[in-house]
Amino acid sequence: MRFETRAIHAGLDSANAARAIVPPVYHSTIYELNEAGKQDDELLYSRLDNPNRRQWEALAASLEGGAAAAAFASGIAAAAAVLQALEPGDHVIFPEDLYSGHRMMITGLMNRWKLETSFTDATNPDAVRAAIRPNTRLIWMETPSNPMLRITDIAAVCELARSRGLLSCVDNTWPTPVNQLPLALGADLVMHSSTKYFGGHSDTLGGLVIAREDGELMERIRFIQRLGGAVPSPQDCWMLARSTRTLAYRMKGHNEHGMMLARFLDTHPAVEAVYYPGLESHPGYGVAARQMQHFGGMISFLVKGDAPLALKVVSGSELIKRATSLGGVESSWEHRLSTEGEGSKTPGNLIRFSVGLEHPEDLKEDLNRALSVI
Repeated sequence: MRFETRAIHAGLDSANAARAIVPPVYHSTIYELNEAGKQDDELLYSRLDNPNRRQWEALAASLEGGAAAAAFASGIAAAAAVLQALEPGDHVIFPEDLYSGHRMMITGLMNRWKLETSFTDATNPDAVRAAIRPNTRLIWMETPSNPMLRITDIAAVCELARSRGLLSCVDNTWPTPVNQLPLALGADLVMHSSTKYFGGHSDTLGGLVIAREDGELMERIRFIQRLGGAVPSPQDCWMLARSTRTLAYRMKGHNEHGMMLARFLDTHPAVEAVYYPGLESHPGYGVAARQMQHFGGMISFLVKGDAPLALKVVSGSELIKRATSLGGVESSWEHRLSTEGEGSKTPGNLIRFSVGLEHPEDLKEDLNRALSVI
């Protein structure tokens, strides 16, 4: 089945004895056991497993082309589970332009688990190669990166990882499997903040880890999921699965509007630079065009001015909401430096823009209105 069809039908046969076209939400935390005692694959307790989570995980694995998926209560919980599946003393390579929440989780939490970490220019495979140590276990990729939309050559870095016996993981939150399939490019793991485009309506938290093979590593991640307890509720799983049925068609709008507005901003007299991998002027355009089907709905741009002026621009919109997070049907933007806080290396005049599904001409008018302060 093609992607759009799988998005609508995959997972419906999992834990759905009634063959409901729209499965119910199973609010029960406990399940009656067999008279002979618990049987293999039998439901026991909702933290460990439940019908809605089975359906959501089956759907997500199918769309990424993976063998298995584990759902979490947030993207941070999913990312932390991947790192917790490693051994104390293991070394992990991260891109230097990494989502700030992940950076804080790594330096503030996971380093206490005795993991060693380093940050490098992931756009340069030679820099990634130079960062490998004898105890390196995992190479982490985020492409396009947050917030600078830098591009990593997934296939090249995964081949490097395989040649050294290392694991590879790609944060695929921004592209979604509509636009990019890291497992097909050689990655071992894919993770998502499913809060974003999978949810699509800014109303549900969630995270995912999806594995190319259902082996020992995935079993460790599942163990952390079930025993650590950072799991989504049945209601969250139901809402995420429901929203994902329309993912392909929502992403068509995000992709089209993203390209249109990136081109619009690229010629705007108040804009200094635009970071969007679909523009041929982007330094990663060639790699992005090779590994992405489309370029997404996320744009970062620099205004001609300083941080206070960028804040004035963000405050001057009517349609585009001042908010962090991304991937909703509504457009939102933020002055990224003030959101990331102390230690951020994001330029002070950078605005991160999540392009929604409003009519693009209305968004252009709103951008002109906000940028008129420059």
